Amino acid sequence: MTTGKINVSVENIFPLIKKFLYSDHEIFLRELVSNGTDATLKLKHLISIGEAKVEYGNPIIEVKVDKEGKKIHIIDQGLGMTADEVEKYINQVAFSGAEEFLDKYKDSAKDSGIIGHFGLGFYSAFMVSEKVEIITKSYKDEPAAHWTCDGSPEFTLEPADKTSRGTEIILHVAEDSLEFLEDSKISGLLNKYNKFMPIPIKFGTRTETLPKPEDAPENYVNETVETDNIINNPNPAWTKQPSELSEEDYKSFYRELYPMQFEEPLFNIHLNVDYPFNLTGILYFPKLGTDMQIQKDKIQLYQNQVYVTDNVEGIVPEFLTMLKGVIDSPDIPLNVSRSGLQADGAVKKISNYITRKVADKLKALFNENRADFESKWNDIKIVLEYGMLSEDKFYEKAGAFVLYPTVDDKYFTLEELKEKLKENQTDKDGKLVVLYAGNKDEQHSYIQAAKDKNYEVLLLDSPIISHLIQKIENDNKDVTFVRVDSDHIDNLIKKDENTISKLSDDEKATLKTSLEAYIPKAYTVQLEAMDSQAAPFIITQPEFMRRMKEMSQTGGGGMFGMGNMPEMYNLVVNTNSDLASNILNTEDKTHQEHLVKQALDLAKLSQNLLKGEALTAFVKRSFEMIK
Repeated sequence: MTTGKINVSVENIFPLIKKFLYSDHEIFLRELVSNGTDATLKLKHLISIGEAKVEYGNPIIEVKVDKEGKKIHIIDQGLGMTADEVEKYINQVAFSGAEEFLDKYKDSAKDSGIIGHFGLGFYSAFMVSEKVEIITKSYKDEPAAHWTCDGSPEFTLEPADKTSRGTEIILHVAEDSLEFLEDSKISGLLNKYNKFMPIPIKFGTRTETLPKPEDAPENYVNETVETDNIINNPNPAWTKQPSELSEEDYKSFYRELYPMQFEEPLFNIHLNVDYPFNLTGILYFPKLGTDMQIQKDKIQLYQNQVYVTDNVEGIVPEFLTMLKGVIDSPDIPLNVSRSGLQADGAVKKISNYITRKVADKLKALFNENRADFESKWNDIKIVLEYGMLSEDKFYEKAGAFVLYPTVDDKYFTLEELKEKLKENQTDKDGKLVVLYAGNKDEQHSYIQAAKDKNYEVLLLDSPIISHLIQKIENDNKDVTFVRVDSDHIDNLIKKDENTISKLSDDEKATLKTSLEAYIPKAYTVQLEAMDSQAAPFIITQPEFMRRMKEMSQTGGGGMFGMGNMPEMYNLVVNTNSDLASNILNTEDKTHQEHLVKQALDLAKLSQNLLKGEALTAFVKRSFEMIK
């Protein structure tokens, strides 16, 4: 037996390991199981190149909990180590690595900015243990070795009587970590971190019922058998080629990832690239609707099938963080801060690749089955609209598949829309006017007025639409978007023809003065000569002001502080209506006020602006009129 001192300058590194990594101490199991997996895969490689002359067999990794003895065992059937290798890799490499790690991260180890602490490796065992043993037998024909260390820099190394190849690590669990002796805790951690590792992981056994034989009698009782409880899927869908997977395989993998999710995904995108970096994965589009407050952090990041984090910001373009799925890449640096990650060249390339791949897939889906794509549009549009705003590369490709639906459920790309509208909706200045509504019910009368002139009206109802149409207008100087309730229809698309007003200029001036005497300051009175059948009073909201306010409220655009501005409205009065003439010609001021207020309330009612006390008074007044 040899004893020795681990060569570290910090007198006792283990309390430091515990202190600095305590917030993440559950990762010890991930690290030790990952080490066992590496040892097994390395052995497989050595056998394949003829360097190791042993049988590979069907190796597994086993995790055992001895609650009474307060021990956890992690056992692999991999390479194993000789006594010399234990001396080198455990006493020299691991602990010099520990010191380096602590030196580098002592200021930020508790900061969630570090994505996973890969490379902690073996010494993370001391985060939960008061003593650690390693019993290991190399695939080489050399005696087994037994290493013990109690959390001080002293260790012992002696021969062991282990005869089977591989390594067993025994953790003597410390008093402050006894929660890790609960089966449910270990099972939860294996499920979280090791669910898709490439070597089967055994944790206990389970009872399996054997199928009933065909010739079994009626009173036959099915036999049961105890079998290894393998907790992981070593060959998850993303490790396979897309050609090997059916649509059902993708859906079944989605259920495996999200067992509590009851809605099926709309479609998936399989990522698979090996140059200039390695990346595989599957992204799923869930049903999203128009809700921007969707729970993000549903994409899981793996490194060589080992779970790292579900915070993929910086790796996946922000607009895609609303998706679900898995990304696996050995090329993502995992021991850097978030800001360092976003500045990393390889990571930027990965993010750009994912953006391009998603855009290509959407274009293919659109081209292959447009009707199906249209039917899913309202469930995915929020992601794509956000993508157009936040990623220039996505915006460039989006013209090929982003849709603009009408209130009648017809769908157009921007180019199709321009072609469709140019004849009827180009104004006298040669500008194409795209009319849209934000709510079919609330803006029904305005939509109807536009339809009466055979105009198409889009239905654009997502919370960020004001930002998007601003961007589209900036890139298409001959196109302007106008919401149908922002003015009366003849002003929205100005043609050369003018409707003649029944009232003279003097009469209009008198009418305006009368109206302004009774109308609140929030409304700007606008007199217009319209068709005599058009509504006498119409409330509109100026496009520019409303759009800037919306942009300010949803962030990133608009004018500073406009989000808090009070609502501004125009009251458009049709000078050719009978009501306008009645108001003008009424001598009785009380009756005149009554007419104006009743007409204003009706206009407000049509815009859903009549509420509270004003609505109660209006209803009472209306009932009195029909006594």
